[in-house]
This record gives sequence, C-alpha cells and structure tokens, in this order.
Amino acid sequence: MLPSFISPLTPFLLIIASFFINYKFNSSNEILILKQYFSYRNNFLLSILLTLGIILFYFLNKEYLSVKLYHKYKIKELEIRNNLKLGVPSMSEFHIDEEVSIIFKKQKNNKFHDVQAIVYGDGQFINAKSAEIEIDKKNYNLIFNEGERVILNEIEKSKTVFNKFIYSIENKDIEMLMMDKEHFNTLQLLNNDNKELYYHGHNRVYQYFLTLLIILLSSKIFFFYVSKKSVFKYYSILFLSLLVIQVINSYLIFLLNNSSIFNLYYYHFINFFVLLFFSYLVLSFNENN
Repeated sequence: MLPSFISPLTPFLLIIASFFINYKFNSSNEILILKQYFSYRNNFLLSILLTLGIILFYFLNKEYLSVKLYHKYKIKELEIRNNLKLGVPSMSEFHIDEEVSIIFKKQKNNKFHDVQAIVYGDGQFINAKSAEIEIDKKNYNLIFNEGERVILNEIEKSKTVFNKFIYSIENKDIEMLMMDKEHFNTLQLLNNDNKELYYHGHNRVYQYFLTLLIILLSSKIFFFYVSKKSVFKYYSILFLSLLVIQVINSYLIFLLNNSSIFNLYYYHFINFFVLLFFSYLVLSFNENN
C-alpha cells in the first residue's frame, strides 16, 4: 500500500524535505559558498534536473507502481477476508458449513497435504496427496490433487482415481473485487464511463500541476538564499496554504459528483485561480523577507 500513500502526500513531503535541507544549508552558509562557484545558469540547470527527476519518480509511482501493487494488495486482502468467512483450520481439521470436512497432516503455503475429506451431501470420501482452496466468482472451489474418490449414496456407488478433482461450494457471502480509482492510471480514468472515476482522472491531472508548482517553489527557496530567521515561517505558510488548497480541491470534487450546475470548467478555473493566487502569495512573501 505504501506507493498508493506516497502519491497524495508527495507535495507535503517535498515541502518538509525542502525545509530541512534549506535550514541545514543556511545554518552552515553552504548556499552562499555554492553561489560563489555556481552561476545563475548552473543553478537553473541543476534545479531543472532535480525537478525532472522528482516528476519522473512521481509519474512512475502514480501511473504504474502504485496501480500494480494496489491491485495485488486488494486481491490478497479479499482472499484473506473470504477465507476467514470460510473458516480457519485447527488441529489438522477443516470443517466448512457442515458440508465438507477435511483432515490433513500438514498445511504449507495455503495448501493441505495428505488429505482425507468427507462430502456429506453426496456421500463422497476422498483421499488426496494435496488440496487447496480457490475462490471463483460466487464459489469456493476445493481442488484435490492425485488421489481417489469413493461415492456411496442412493444414486451412485463408485470408486475413481484422479489427478485433479474440483468440488465447488456456492456461497453468496463471497466478496468480489470492486474496482476503485486506485486500480486505474490517469489515462484509464479519463476514458472511464463512470462519472466519479472520470472526475478523479481530472483531479489526477490537477495534482500533477500542483506537485510541479511545489517543486518549483521549493527549488527557488533552496537555490536563492532566504535568511535563516524567516525559513520556518516561510515553509509554515507554504505547508498550511497547500493544506487549504487540497481542502478546496476536495470540496470541488464533491461538487462535481453531487451538483448538477457545477462542471469541469468551474473545477479547473477555480483550482488554477487558487494556484495562481497561492504562487503570488508565496513569492511575495519570499521577496519581502
């Protein structure tokens, strides 16, 4: 889940990291020393390289890494929750809703070994080398490997040897994987028919602009000396302003999903107006200090 948490926190993490780096360099006058050996052009190129590196990491994490790992996480979470509903093996026995009982010698990697099973409804007795549980749609599938099956009921009396035998148990309580916004990259969200997911795609685009702005503002403070006395005040204003911006953005997303008169034009216009005002406020404070 960590990559999914990093993306929305990236602007805040950049401000905090930039503050500590700036404070350290100001305390030891290293910025002044660097300025004696680096021209404005060199500082600008270095700032661009750092910005591109951070944006590339942010892009790869948001569009690929977090999407892939979040999907794996949700599948595993769903598997655990469904298995808990199915029951928990204890003392080398596993009983499922008075329908199937499994006796095994050992369990390893979610697989039972040296298995004996009784299927009560059909009068089946199964001996198998191993067995495992698979969840498919609305069924629990018990997959037995390399064994024999004896059926004793009023309809059938038989004995068969099998390499693989699957016994399915229908269960309406099985939870299915629900695809939410974290399962998709930005392009997939923008092409989605679901209104909520589509609007979140536009929010992702806006977050790229916001993150880029935070990087540029942090770079300006780092590469252009700010007195040590005002550094904490400056970054506090930067952090609190970003918090207010994200609250406003969240409210605008709420309006998109719940108001018939509020549309994407209003959403982008208000957000970018807020960003311009935020940039002007931050840069004005920096110039005055």
